[in-house]
Amino acid sequence: MKFGSDKLTKLFENEELWISLGKGTMKVVLIILLSMIIVRIAKLAITKFFNLRINGPIALNPTAERRYRTILRLLQSIISYAVYFSAIIAILSVMHIKVAGLLAGAGIVGLAVGFGAQSLVKDVITGFFIIFEDQFGVGDYIKISAVEGTVIEIGLRTTKIKGGAGEINIIPNGTISEVVNYSINNSVAVIDVSIAYNNDIAKAESLIEEYLSKLPSTHEEIVNEPTLLGVQNVAGGEVTLRITVETLPMQHFAVSRMIRRDIKEIFDTYHIEIPFPKMMVYERNMNRTEEGE
Repeated sequence: MKFGSDKLTKLFENEELWISLGKGTMKVVLIILLSMIIVRIAKLAITKFFNLRINGPIALNPTAERRYRTILRLLQSIISYAVYFSAIIAILSVMHIKVAGLLAGAGIVGLAVGFGAQSLVKDVITGFFIIFEDQFGVGDYIKISAVEGTVIEIGLRTTKIKGGAGEINIIPNGTISEVVNYSINNSVAVIDVSIAYNNDIAKAESLIEEYLSKLPSTHEEIVNEPTLLGVQNVAGGEVTLRITVETLPMQHFAVSRMIRRDIKEIFDTYHIEIPFPKMMVYERNMNRTEEGE
């Protein structure tokens, strides 16, 4: 016990050991701090460069702007991975761990583990082709299987989509087999307006056409003059008129709501009746005779 105690005492009294530990700790802290600073500066520089391109004097088309934002997020992720991986290698070197031998061993182990990491490889390859082929970009409104929302980040392994309720859906790229992109081409709003059966259809159509002709000059999200297709359906006590409007991508929802509201106000002004459920009450007089009369 005394021998072990003396050895432990000498270990704690070893100045060279404590100096070496102190230097090593300082080097590790400096490497971590330097890595964080490099990542932050690099991200700010890349963001500033891309913002100058996006907000420059020459206006970019929506496709080019979307592609710039996608590449921006991807470059930021790659810089983080590269710098932090280099920092880990540097920290291992400070700890006198033979990095070359470790990497060689990792290569052999990686070959064995590779068969179990096929999904990871599939995610990365699919993510590369999504970005290379520009299938969708950051800011696009897309639908992947049952997930629908706005793309907020595209990485080599996963894609993040923000849903309508604010939820974030993280989808592995390897599982993406079919994508519906609503943000590439202009959208088309289809609006059905119903009027009561006994109304003057020609008058209603004339009021609607007059209103629609003024929309493109006052609403920049409407690409072409809306079209009144005419009577779409006659059923029960109502006649349905159909309107189509070409809008900028994903603006058809707001335009549809606006047109329905305005047409309702026009109908109220000109006394065009909108169909509503009616109840008919019939009264039948029954003659009752009393027994014995």
